[in-house]
Amino acid sequence: MKPDAPLHILVYRLSALGDVAMTLPAVYSVARRYPQHTLHIVTTTFCAQLYVNAPSNIVLHPVEPHSGTFHLLKHLSGLHVDAVADLHNVLRSWLADAFFLLRGKRVKMLQKQRGERRRILSQRIAQAEPFTQRYFDVFARLGLPAEPQFTSLFASPPAMPAEWPKGSERWIGVAPFARYASKTYPLEQMQQVVGLLAKRPHTRIFLFGSRGAEARLLESWQQAGGAVCSVAGRFTLAQELALMAHLDVMLTMDSANMHLASLAGTRVVSFWGSTTPACGFMGYGQQPSDAVCAHVACQPCTIAGSDQCPKGDWKCMHAVKPEQIVRAVTKDS
Repeated sequence: MKPDAPLHILVYRLSALGDVAMTLPAVYSVARRYPQHTLHIVTTTFCAQLYVNAPSNIVLHPVEPHSGTFHLLKHLSGLHVDAVADLHNVLRSWLADAFFLLRGKRVKMLQKQRGERRRILSQRIAQAEPFTQRYFDVFARLGLPAEPQFTSLFASPPAMPAEWPKGSERWIGVAPFARYASKTYPLEQMQQVVGLLAKRPHTRIFLFGSRGAEARLLESWQQAGGAVCSVAGRFTLAQELALMAHLDVMLTMDSANMHLASLAGTRVVSFWGSTTPACGFMGYGQQPSDAVCAHVACQPCTIAGSDQCPKGDWKCMHAVKPEQIVRAVTKDS
């Protein structure tokens, strides 16, 4: 492709929320590097909310998550594009890739390098390439290399979703949940973390989670004393991102919230259980020194997480004490 000729480039990544969030630094950087091109983004309706303050040459094409492959192909067939960046690399996207390849379009696919990650599990290599970089690589193979031009979704502090005067307070976000048990610090111990943080003077704690059971649990944690506020289920995704942008630090699991806070340009202290940052899923722009990990001999035992501990002792969890997490969160205060 000629980088200077105006092109229409189809980009798709449908799920999950954290994975879609990881694509934004590359997508925004490429859009800014090549303003003459139009990037057509196909993602789910929910994940489309991530595209806050997007460059003007990004066009969103939201689809429903359970619409089916046929519906997706029908939707894509109506787009007149010159090239395709497949940032997903699953069966559903392979079918779309084949559709465009048969029409003579250039297609490049995310290289997940599963073999590299399996070698990490067997401890034959120590570190995988950051996954966020692999999204940049897809565009480079399309002839559109770009240096990272992303620090935050917000060029200036966004409007707050509610009236919370910050003043001299230190604001700490806590997102204690993850999809799998092996990535979730024991909730009883995390409640202790919240209690210890809440005792610090001039500190306000915001608890993040989803509606339903998570929201109900976090509401009970508000009794820790101090300024503890659950925002679970209260705001839209865009509003949560705006709140995260005002935080001094965010405490998360290896979860979507780690990547959301990274998009907001906020420092993240992340807890790692069965997974480790070595697998390449660290939040964009985050520091390895802010990753809290026991580094026991059996870590990592999984790439994406599990609800079981192969040894049954959950040593990667219990080896990390609440006080250790508090020290990591407050080290700059």
